[in-house]
Amino acid sequence: MKISVSELIVRYLERLGVDVIFGMPGAHVLPIYDQLHGSKVKSVLVKHEQGAAFMAGGYARVSHQVSACIATAGPGATNLLTGIANAYAERLPVLVITGETSTYIFGKGGLQESSGEGGAIDQGSLFSGITRYHKLIERTDYLGQVLNQATRALFSRDAGPVLLSIPYNVQKELVDASVLDQLHIPRQGEPVPAQSGPVAELARLIEAARDPVIVAGYGAIKAGARGKVARLSESLGIPVASSLKAKGVVSEGSQWSLGCLGVTSNGDAYRYIVEHADLVIFLGAGFNERTSYLWDSKLLAGKKIAQVDRDAAQLNKVFKADVAIHGDIRAVLTELLALLESDPASHGLASQRQEKLLGHRHAAARPEDAETAGKRAQFRLMEAFFAGLAARFPEDAMIFDDNIVFAQSFFDVSHTNHYFPNSGISSLGHAIPAAIGARFFTQTQEKDSPTFAILGDGGFQMCCMEIMTAVNYQIPLNIVVINNASMGLIRKNQFQLYGERYIDCDFVNPDFRLLAQSFGINHRKIESEADLDDLFAHADLEGSINLIEIMLDKNAFPTYLSAR
Repeated sequence: MKISVSELIVRYLERLGVDVIFGMPGAHVLPIYDQLHGSKVKSVLVKHEQGAAFMAGGYARVSHQVSACIATAGPGATNLLTGIANAYAERLPVLVITGETSTYIFGKGGLQESSGEGGAIDQGSLFSGITRYHKLIERTDYLGQVLNQATRALFSRDAGPVLLSIPYNVQKELVDASVLDQLHIPRQGEPVPAQSGPVAELARLIEAARDPVIVAGYGAIKAGARGKVARLSESLGIPVASSLKAKGVVSEGSQWSLGCLGVTSNGDAYRYIVEHADLVIFLGAGFNERTSYLWDSKLLAGKKIAQVDRDAAQLNKVFKADVAIHGDIRAVLTELLALLESDPASHGLASQRQEKLLGHRHAAARPEDAETAGKRAQFRLMEAFFAGLAARFPEDAMIFDDNIVFAQSFFDVSHTNHYFPNSGISSLGHAIPAAIGARFFTQTQEKDSPTFAILGDGGFQMCCMEIMTAVNYQIPLNIVVINNASMGLIRKNQFQLYGERYIDCDFVNPDFRLLAQSFGINHRKIESEADLDDLFAHADLEGSINLIEIMLDKNAFPTYLSAR
């Protein structure tokens, strides 16, 4: 049976399991949009193509499935770039579909042409560094091979965005529907087996260690190993520090949690590792600039190091491990626990190590000096907000956070909550669209997940029109705007490093109450802890759209240094 290429692409989306495609129509993708009409794939109209890319990223991040976005040729495609770069950095399987002018006018100066011919923008080159696979489909005779290549990239162990750019005339050509039967669509990447020798060696290192510490990264969460990490920690008495992306890998309110390791954190995990640890076990953690305190040599000095990662490229990338295991983290921990829990030598280790950890906590709880207490008081509303958030929603909440700094120190994430920091390329304007994309997935699962998008007032103004996307599709969402009328990170750096020579960091905000009113959503202004108490006691934070404005002094600066 013959069908159009545009219909084939929509059927391809269905076969990939794509439920929702985020985008904005344009003349060069209308044949595909016409086939989306009445299909199983729901199309979502965004306000800007960057929002579509961020929404697709949020969907993929929560679902661990292929997501999709679509845009027209030229400016539609170029507007996707930042969001797709973010998905590339996060290794998210996002299928990007863009239109293109008809092939018979390539090089002739067609409207919005981006074929790369005759001096036109070369769209493929723009996306080449931020996709795992990209193709301008100029003919139909190799369409099956192209779709297989795209599928392989989307489902690979090293997944990431894929771009298919389809000229207008090609979308309307007829092909045999059997092309779809050539596809091989795996449901998951092939598992990486654990390696028994190194696992036994790691078990011996743990038993011989005086004060081991686990540093768990997002790889542990992605592997579905949260429960295994907690069991290893509790049965062997090993404290757990997490990377920023892995906050909540074990409940941060538990006795074995050291909290978040990172330059913008409160420093508890750093101090424990430097002062006590003799073995550091990295589980799916890349030890990047944030986590490593700019690769501070004191963190690992004089310590044994073990590393487990599914990605072989991460092993020994930054440091030389005494034991490096390439394998699925969950499988490795299962084998490791079987070895350790059956060995009498490991019995009683938990109680011995617990005493050391309690002593550290007691020392760390000494009264703050006046300067530290004053600094902390500057951020009392942020600390109280995150304490209230953790108390009100101890499970099943999704938090997309562009600000990061306050949550890293003040937010205790439970192992059943889901914290998604903007850690890809750290682009402003991410949290709101990413959270909206995530909610589209949870709604397909008929799951109620209270959702928060947390961002500064500068980033808010880069993406605030996507609130109308939430309004249009009745997506419940809590938007938390930190209002200090400045680009806080820039102002902090200019205070710390540039002699308080402030330039282009301060601005005037709109009236957020009136803005919320124009969107038809609720507004709350938080100026005191009493306002927070009222928010968490009386606001509908699960079924409505709320704009929550938290006031912050623009001259209240975190003490960490973010530039070198």
